[in-house]
Amino acid sequence: MTRKHWSELTPWQRRTAVATMVAEVALAGAAWTDLALRPAEFVRGRKLWWALVILVNFVGPIAYFRWGRRT
Repeated sequence: MTRKHWSELTPWQRRTAVATMVAEVALAGAAWTDLALRPAEFVRGRKLWWALVILVNFVGPIAYFRWGRRT
């Protein structure tokens, strides 16, 4: 599979790429904001570790929201 340059993408592919990037940034931002505002006793594990996990595309923020928070 060869890599395409931005100019070689169809308009639909460009919109999809931008929408995916926006969703990823929004999800990571929400996870980091929640992590920063949540007291350490309500986070499973170390906050620094979760901050690094959130960096992993969609998997990190979803993992934090699923397993990283205590109620």
